Amino acid sequence: MSDYILVLDEGTTSTRAMLFASDGVLVASEQAELTQHYPQAGWVEHDAGEIWDKTLACANAVIPKAGGAAMIAAIGITNQRETVVAWDKVSGEPLTRAIVWQDRRTEPFCAELRDGGHEADVQRRTGLLLDPYFSGTKMRWMLDNVPEVSAAGDAGTLAFGTVESWLTYKLTGGPKDGSAHITDASNASRTLLMELSGAGFDPGLCDLIGVPHAALPEVVDMSGALAQTDKALFGTAIPITGLAGDQQAATIGQACLSPGQTKATYGTGAFVLTNQGASIPQSTNRLLGTVLTQIAGQRTYAIEGSVFVAGSLVQWLRDALGIVDVAAQTEELARSIADSGGVTIVPALAGLGAPHWRAEARGVITGLSFASGKAEIARAALEAMAHQTHDLAQAFAADGTAWETLRIDGGMSANDWMAQDLANMLGLTVERPGFVETTALGAAMLAAAGAGLYPDLASAAEAMRGKLTLFEPGMDDGIREERLARWRKALDAA
Repeated sequence: MSDYILVLDEGTTSTRAMLFASDGVLVASEQAELTQHYPQAGWVEHDAGEIWDKTLACANAVIPKAGGAAMIAAIGITNQRETVVAWDKVSGEPLTRAIVWQDRRTEPFCAELRDGGHEADVQRRTGLLLDPYFSGTKMRWMLDNVPEVSAAGDAGTLAFGTVESWLTYKLTGGPKDGSAHITDASNASRTLLMELSGAGFDPGLCDLIGVPHAALPEVVDMSGALAQTDKALFGTAIPITGLAGDQQAATIGQACLSPGQTKATYGTGAFVLTNQGASIPQSTNRLLGTVLTQIAGQRTYAIEGSVFVAGSLVQWLRDALGIVDVAAQTEELARSIADSGGVTIVPALAGLGAPHWRAEARGVITGLSFASGKAEIARAALEAMAHQTHDLAQAFAADGTAWETLRIDGGMSANDWMAQDLANMLGLTVERPGFVETTALGAAMLAAAGAGLYPDLASAAEAMRGKLTLFEPGMDDGIREERLARWRKALDAA
């Protein structure tokens, strides 16, 4: 019986193919690192051709572990959100490098729109703020600055899409006839170009940002019969039955399917989402509203807080400063000392996200002395995760969505010291699943439900989620307040 699920998990620093059994057990995984391009300060780019080539290679590496493509019931795709690919519909090839979600080059255009008085209306309609983070202004920048993109736009051959849209296009044979130019509702809700209450991209928002509606994909459900692969790729057509942006996928993978349930993913960045049910979120504390699920045309929503730098801070400590050889050493260093010795890090290496939204902010390390060493800096880096999350917790509470527990996942969450520090600083029970790669698991749940392996998403989540570990708070209030006071002072410096 073909009950395996192939998940393509296309992240910021790597792409993976992961083979799941229908009960959620990981059978095989193949991963390839992606080249990070930094043409100048604040710019981050990927090669969309490399993303496709490496994703396809990873898929071909794990498919034999299922016994061949005929044994795979469905494909689920989850992706780094907001990253934009521009390609030509005739050649099927990228027209320029993809602009990554972390990229800040469109801040002047965002400032122009804010100065024009557009932000309140845009936030009301899309749930988003006018920030370089989101996809629409990246598309506009490509049109204004890349001749190949503007020429394709004039010729009517331009296609824009986020990464799941690009991968689906290539998987379905692009540029062959019948290839799919689609995007799921969760990714579409991160573009500034779709109203949260609207079925597709909004012509008025497209005109405001300056993006041609004809270049955009069709907005579709996140689970169901969405597309199928070109037979030439794997020897047989495989249904694509699950699509989701990475943070929505992680929220689903954490089974946050009821209003009020909250998850935090600590990957390259840190992203907290609280299920809002059928109510369209309206934040007064600079949080975001986003589509959580769309199935059979019915949507649920989430309120979201996005932190730009989390695991990428540890990567920076490793690659740029040489403080650790591998990320796991941060836990050993943090445990080797009683405290950070007053060292505090504000990891604004790509600006500050929610709830501050300061694109111009830059990273700061305060409290250094001759007594400060690798351990103090590593511990301060991990403490910054709890400090940033505490800021988000306060904003969520001010919006009327105080957290009761926090479900954590992502690569950094495997660090027991950090998980306990979160519980201590938040004063909440922190819950971690045995399988922390819940982004991929959520895509598998969507695909399994979409392929009919389970009657609905809730049934898939119940069957596939697995065991949990709990971390209970246990910190003296005085220590918590002293750390938060240092954090607020360091934030002022950033």
